[in-house]
Amino acid sequence: MPTNEEQIRTLIERWADAVDGGDLTAVVADHAEDIVMFDVPPPHQGVRGLDAYRSTWPPFLRWQAGGASFEIESLDITAGDDVAFAYALLRCGTEQHFADDPGNRLRVTFGLRKQDGRWIVAHEHHSFPLTAGADAADRAPERDQNQHNLADELRLLHQRWFDSTAAKDLDGLMAPIADDVISYEHEQPLQYVGVEAVREVCKAGLDASGAGTVTWTVPDLKIVVDGDLAVAWGLNHIGLHPIDAQGTESWSRGTRVFQRRNGAWLMVHQHLSYPYDPATGTTTTDLHPHQLQSG
Repeated sequence: MPTNEEQIRTLIERWADAVDGGDLTAVVADHAEDIVMFDVPPPHQGVRGLDAYRSTWPPFLRWQAGGASFEIESLDITAGDDVAFAYALLRCGTEQHFADDPGNRLRVTFGLRKQDGRWIVAHEHHSFPLTAGADAADRAPERDQNQHNLADELRLLHQRWFDSTAAKDLDGLMAPIADDVISYEHEQPLQYVGVEAVREVCKAGLDASGAGTVTWTVPDLKIVVDGDLAVAWGLNHIGLHPIDAQGTESWSRGTRVFQRRNGAWLMVHQHLSYPYDPATGTTTTDLHPHQLQSG
């Protein structure tokens, strides 16, 4: 029969593999109903209870699916008959994170107890170390890492938007849009209120290409995240190529505001515009990025 240490090692390695593979059911397995987790992001008092623990993982797993790693580098275990603890260092991040800070590691401490003859995790504590020279009173690098991760989530969200546009998947486009969204579109009226109004605008855009193709990208996408709020902006590049008509390419400005609700990013506001020519009193829809920059 495996020793207590061997059983716990198997449990923790299985948990890390589940995180790396995006398997939420396996991530939550082997955890106590009354688990307390001190995570990298808030709340400062920790996440308490299995349901709360489960709810923290979907945003991270979506970020993970974008190409990040979650791999145990070292794992040490001390086990008694009914209580044990373990501590691990993990490579957690994208290749860009590792290029920027090769030595940075996620630290995780586990508290375990034996219940009904099997080991379960009763406590987890996750953290990143303070960056050398950082002022701990003014800057928490673990928060920076979390904000970086959240920005990656929003980049992945935009990529799904671009892919849904090319696939003419209207439901995919609407998935991350809040029910109470307010959108300032290119055309009248002054504002579109609610997800159904925005859905009609998106549907019209997809339908405009007929049986042809439609593409949307934001090549210069910028994102700023602060807690549960984020702003993204950049130049929208739209391509419409109907089969029976000449295709068009256009550029416009776009700003989008997101709020994280129940662990998921939702767009709550959008502002789109074309440049305005004061000399003619008309909007200009045929400019390219270099013209916009040169004024």
